[in-house]
Amino acid sequence: MTSTEKPSSNGQGEPMPDPHKKSLIEYPSRFPIKVMGAKTDGFVQTVADIARQFDPTFDASTIELRDSRAGSYLGVTITITATSREQLDDLYRALSSHPMVKVVL
Repeated sequence: MTSTEKPSSNGQGEPMPDPHKKSLIEYPSRFPIKVMGAKTDGFVQTVADIARQFDPTFDASTIELRDSRAGSYLGVTITITATSREQLDDLYRALSSHPMVKVVL
């Protein structure tokens, strides 16, 4: 095997699909993302600001909010226009690494 060949997935010489090139999402498309964090001042605005960094057309009026049962956490659903897997990966990383964010789905 040379360095340009990919290992076979079934042992019969068929190349393994490149997971970075395959996507179940057709781009561009509307893509909802759920973000959860403590119900604090500025949380929704912070999520909207991060979304806008990755989708300049993001419309904050489409944000959906849902309180936790106890009311101490807030679920924020943003819907962005996804243009690539890289964009989505970068957005998930930015949201997940923010100190106000607990979970991103």
